[in-house]
Amino acid sequence: MDVVDPLTRSRMMSGIRGKNTRPELMVRRFLHAHGYRFRVHRKDLPGNPDLVFPKLKVCIFVHGCFWHRHPGCRYATNPKTRPEFWNDKFQKNVARDLTNTGSLEAAGWRVIIVWECQLKNDEQTLARLLSMLEQFRQQSVTSAKASSGRAT
Repeated sequence: MDVVDPLTRSRMMSGIRGKNTRPELMVRRFLHAHGYRFRVHRKDLPGNPDLVFPKLKVCIFVHGCFWHRHPGCRYATNPKTRPEFWNDKFQKNVARDLTNTGSLEAAGWRVIIVWECQLKNDEQTLARLLSMLEQFRQQSVTSAKASSGRAT
């Protein structure tokens, strides 16, 4: 049994956003401050990635642990009311995430998933993310020089 009435629960659930969430904005601000420019929520890519770096062919998804079922995470709890509904919903979310990631990778994109709980220890996670993007940037520069015929 739910602890609040259906009208209150509906109002509470409608306040949960899918875009421009606090964790997503944290990642965007950090990367922008470090000189990275990106596109947000590109509808022409599978899954509408939260951040897209077209020149690097990198997509970043900032996933909420509850909705996307972060394995082993303490925030990926199961609601006690209507468990069959929630289990079905979570399974569909995870399957859709796998399909979108596979489609992006098949099209030549690199996919990075940042989990909401990882941002609670934001300094390490954001530093690791920055390091990955720097590595991709170096690979991009190296491959561009190689394809243009210049020696490195």
